[in-house]
Amino acid sequence: MKRLLMMCCIALFTTAVQSAMAQTTAKDVQRWESQCAQGGNPPACAVAALAYDNGEGVRQDKFKAVELYTKACDGGYAGGCSGLGVMYDNGEGVRQDKFKAVELFTKACDGGGANGCYNLGVMYANGEGVRQDNFKAVELFTKACDGGGARGCYNVGVMYANGEGVKLDKKRALALYGKACDLKHERGCKNYATLKGQGH
Repeated sequence: MKRLLMMCCIALFTTAVQSAMAQTTAKDVQRWESQCAQGGNPPACAVAALAYDNGEGVRQDKFKAVELYTKACDGGYAGGCSGLGVMYDNGEGVRQDKFKAVELFTKACDGGGANGCYNLGVMYANGEGVRQDNFKAVELFTKACDGGGARGCYNVGVMYANGEGVKLDKKRALALYGKACDLKHERGCKNYATLKGQGH
């Protein structure tokens, strides 16, 4: 039987935000930075950070991205904390620090950010910055899935399909892959089709 792979990369922002970023202009970034500088708009800080992080509409600048993600996170925006956690996880614009990444992903998840929960789940699943714990990973991926995170649905589906951190349950995995597919996750759709074809 073909092994169902778990996605193990760190999520930054939703696909919708990322696709919108592809059409970002320097004027857009300037507007977001202005809104960020005026205070009271942590999401603008995070979107400007993402533009600098990816070089969308401006020259890529990881240090500037860290500065803006920090403002967003300090302002209580979960997406900013998750973005800053990714920077620490990868060592981009800051010295790599898996423990700091876990701290930031925890703050993002506790603040209601599905990507923060997903990212924290990846850290637990891989034992990076924390003791490896599949039970905790399942809990976090489920929380991400319940928050509308397609990657969370996919990963918890993989864990049910393989009996990692939970009792093996192909029917539950099928339902989770279906939810991931509904949320436009390509591997979720493929794994859904694979399990469905196996009669689950």
